[in-house]
Amino acid sequence: QVHLVESGGGLVQAGGSLRLSCAASERTFSRYTMGWFRQALGKEREFVAAITWNTGSTYYADSVKGRFTISRDNAKNTVYLQMNNLKPEDTAVYYCARARRPWGVNVNRPLEYDSWGQGTQVTVSS
Repeated sequence: QVHLVESGGGLVQAGGSLRLSCAASERTFSRYTMGWFRQALGKEREFVAAITWNTGSTYYADSVKGRFTISRDNAKNTVYLQMNNLKPEDTAVYYCARARRPWGVNVNRPLEYDSWGQGTQVTVSS
């Protein structure tokens, strides 16, 4: 497993932006799909976005498509989530995660990931 640390959360008004970062402790980060998930109070953890390691292909939940952008900098062992036009329903704890294996990952399933950060709170006020 790899140690992941998220940062960048906070309180923002609706329509605002935040950029989350997730720093990984190992250089092998560059060979794995990385994902962002979120969990609102009283709800299950849900997929937000993912990015593959080899082609850089990106995947998004329908609820964030067009507003959020995932990216990665393998040289810095860091993955980012740029969140624009935030809505109150985006309020949640956001987690980054590393996939279990380099290939054949069903990116929107939490069980496909074996390393998780501690989470960072994002609160969007109306």
